[in-house]
Amino acid sequence: MDDLQWRGLIQDATGLEELRAQFAAGPVTFYVGFDPTAPSLHIGNLMQITTARRLQLAGNRPLLLVGGATGQIGDPKESAERSLNPPEVVAGWVERIRQQLSPFVSYTGDNAAQLVNNLDWTAAMSVVEFLRDVGKHFPINKMLAREVVRARLESGISYTEFSYQLLQSHDYYELHQRYGCQLQFGGSDQWGNITAGVDYIRRRGAGPAHAFVTPLVTKSDGTKFGKSESGTVWLDPSMTSPYAFYQFWINSDDRDISRYLRYFSFRSHAEIEELERATAERPAARLAQRALAEELTTLVHGEEETRQAIAASQALFGRGSLDELAPQTLEAALTEAGLVRLAELPPVAVLLKEAGLVASLNEARRAITEGGAYVNNERVSDVDATVAPQALLHGRFLVLRRGKRTFAGVELAG
Repeated sequence: MDDLQWRGLIQDATGLEELRAQFAAGPVTFYVGFDPTAPSLHIGNLMQITTARRLQLAGNRPLLLVGGATGQIGDPKESAERSLNPPEVVAGWVERIRQQLSPFVSYTGDNAAQLVNNLDWTAAMSVVEFLRDVGKHFPINKMLAREVVRARLESGISYTEFSYQLLQSHDYYELHQRYGCQLQFGGSDQWGNITAGVDYIRRRGAGPAHAFVTPLVTKSDGTKFGKSESGTVWLDPSMTSPYAFYQFWINSDDRDISRYLRYFSFRSHAEIEELERATAERPAARLAQRALAEELTTLVHGEEETRQAIAASQALFGRGSLDELAPQTLEAALTEAGLVRLAELPPVAVLLKEAGLVASLNEARRAITEGGAYVNNERVSDVDATVAPQALLHGRFLVLRRGKRTFAGVELAG
């Protein structure tokens, strides 16, 4: 509890002292849920994933719920009704999310994690059973008081989305009965659903049941956390490359990195405080960003992909060998920076213009004359220079750079 509070991970709780006593008497069986609303989890889910890992490392037992049932409905959005995905699509996403969660927790030992699917106890329940056994315990006035429901009353909300709170609450009750689950946590936007589950367990004469929610992760510049210039940052490497994942953390704002370290890092308090001091004293070194990027990329993608991402970030700026980069890493890095595909190799000046590093051929020639143009980290001094085919990295790529920090890529088609 001291660690969770030091890190700022508890925004609201059903009772801090009661929760502290439960942990002290532990171990506590807890659950956190993930709905399959996309083919992959994304960086916004990391808060819940790393908090589950943190609780397990402290000796508690995780139940990781994948919403095969709730994922077919979707929690109400503030704007409009969700598009309902076909059951077979949701089932496929459930399996992918199961696999993605596997590296973060241990499935062996006295407090082994367990994956559960709420479709297992929801699918067999009839409408009459649901209304009689679940629905009668939910006062409508309390359900209407939920903020996202209030926001949708004027524009309209279907009974399907309105009933989501009942399904999530019933999940908590089922996990309580089946596995002795005593704690649910989630994001702060789930506070209404989570406390409804605690109340539902009490109304059915069971208990004890506790809950807390983590804060919404924000960015100081006003943009949404979990988004990069290329879109959502996914955990699936086929949807967001390990290099792009690494760069997301490297590019974290100095105003945000202290919170991110406390939220996501498994370093000690002393190590985090030292990184905070170092960042305040030498922000240009980006020591905190590099430390967190390496730690989280290793956790999500493994040591080898992290090594490649670090090597790429150094080599692209002339501080390492481009030849040592795997083709998929090089392609991912160049795609993130800007990759243009050409059918043939024109002179270097034209390449600089085609890649968007300069606005005109005159500007390209001036950059070359001034010594600020590079191909594969080699300075180009001849304004009429061309590139030999054997210079292509992996037979396909060129890395173009203007100055110290602006680079782009060229891929030779075919």
